[in-house]
Amino acid sequence: MNSRINWRSVYAAAAVFALFAQAQPPASVRMSGVVQKVDAASNAIELKTDSGVVQVTMQPKSSVRRVAPGETSLANAATIAITDVNAGDRVLAVGKASDDKASLAATLVVVMSQGDIAKKQAEERADWDKRGVIGIVTAASPTEIAITVRGAGAPKTMIITPGPNAQIKRYAQDSIKFSDAKPSTLAEIRTGDQVRALGAKSEDGNKMTAEEIVSGSFREIAATVVSIDAANNQMRVKDLATKNPVTVTINADSNLRKLPQQMAEMLAARNRPPEEGGRAGGGAPAEGRGGSGEGRGGGEGRGGGMRGGRGGGGDLTQMLDRVPKVTLADLKAGDAIILLSTVGAASDQLNAITMLAGVEPILTKPGTRDMQLGSWSLGEGIGGEGGQ
Repeated sequence: MNSRINWRSVYAAAAVFALFAQAQPPASVRMSGVVQKVDAASNAIELKTDSGVVQVTMQPKSSVRRVAPGETSLANAATIAITDVNAGDRVLAVGKASDDKASLAATLVVVMSQGDIAKKQAEERADWDKRGVIGIVTAASPTEIAITVRGAGAPKTMIITPGPNAQIKRYAQDSIKFSDAKPSTLAEIRTGDQVRALGAKSEDGNKMTAEEIVSGSFREIAATVVSIDAANNQMRVKDLATKNPVTVTINADSNLRKLPQQMAEMLAARNRPPEEGGRAGGGAPAEGRGGSGEGRGGGEGRGGGMRGGRGGGGDLTQMLDRVPKVTLADLKAGDAIILLSTVGAASDQLNAITMLAGVEPILTKPGTRDMQLGSWSLGEGIGGEGGQ
């Protein structure tokens, strides 16, 4: 999962496609996904959907239309040729599917270009950078919430009040996708939740009238792997703070990476307190945030890296984007990990958002064999930019 992608644009595209599809005959099949390959000679598109690869073949009277992200009708759509469709574009294809759903004879193809989506993402990201905020809830009532916001200076409190038409959503227990977030109310927000909000801030930055509020309950732990169940996409780990066993489920959106040893040692040295109780890497104080990290949203401040690296220079988010991806098969019993997750139906059932292995040097207290999370935290990007 790329933590810098604004997934709202991607999922909004799916929602817009659904509106377009409503105008099609009920017998039509609708398939949406990302273009893998275009074969103009055969008038065909290879489409990667959630369920697999589908071959979309244009019919003699097929229509190919391009729409901009955010459009809710085809009124402003431009008619294009199949040669104008490129790999990476998002497509909704409507038509008659084969019995095995591996192919579709399309009567309508609606396209959102990769470039248009990227532009929309950049605009939304800039808006969130300017008018957005992320923090941990310290108080909540039916009319407003208070969050602690971290930035370049000391943490500050912001009071958030929803505007008249504010959209309030909450992440599902078993999903990190913004598209799975459900309509919610302020009453569902609890102390310790992470909140992202977008709106008009007061001049002193202490208040916001929000247009959008997204909340969720997240958990971050340091743990060691007990066992791997690759067949069921699960692993059993031991929480280093509580010593209790926890079951972690890995899904298609989970981001699993492993630090090379040299990088892990460099990060550990750069951010190690000069003495017990000192400041990590000359930056933010460790604040004594060991333990399970229950309710901590994975970085309340700006700059989406691991919070422990803030004072050491360099962009840890970009560094982690270059860290090799791994699978469950690459892990073994005894490996240490840092895990950012949502909480499932029970407190000992977690759904992985980001898992970082190879972290033994980071977690190990100098001069001992003890490991703990301390002030380290995986980046702020719960589900991507802007609360996605």
